[in-house]
Amino acid sequence: MHAYMNIPLAFSWHTLFNVLAVILVVLLVLLAVLYFAGRKLEGKQVQSQKMIEASSQTVSMLIIDKKKMKLTETNLPKAVFEQTPKYLRWNKFPVVKAKVGPKIMTLIADGKVFKQLPVKAECKVKVSGIYITEIVKGAVFTEKEMEKGQGKGSESCREGSPEKRQGSEVSRFKK
Repeated sequence: MHAYMNIPLAFSWHTLFNVLAVILVVLLVLLAVLYFAGRKLEGKQVQSQKMIEASSQTVSMLIIDKKKMKLTETNLPKAVFEQTPKYLRWNKFPVVKAKVGPKIMTLIADGKVFKQLPVKAECKVKVSGIYITEIVKGAVFTEKEMEKGQGKGSESCREGSPEKRQGSEVSRFKK
């Protein structure tokens, strides 16, 4: 037999309970820290949401294109990139290219709003700076219609699409 097999295993319930108690205390402290940090961040979010709502304007715009892009790929001002936290700079953001009055602008949309915005359709939206916060009026997709690929006012959304235009041109030529 080997020498290490003859050594008795020293096991004490007392040490096991001490280790488990220390682990439990560390977990409780960690949960308390996370709870208070979460409350503090929630307060900051509520405050920033109030500021966004206070400075928002209702604007009518024609949505030209929408896609998720990195900030470096967008046509946004350099100040936006510099003010973005470093850990978010390489994430993809919901970016909307829209015609607001005579200008074509690049805007950032809220995640829920981005999914509902129709392409090549006119909508009234609430904008705070370069951030689209909500759709006030226009062709809005519901979740069921987004799954099917159709939306409320989908005719107005398809009017500007090349497929619809080609189909109407072809039908005019056949007549």
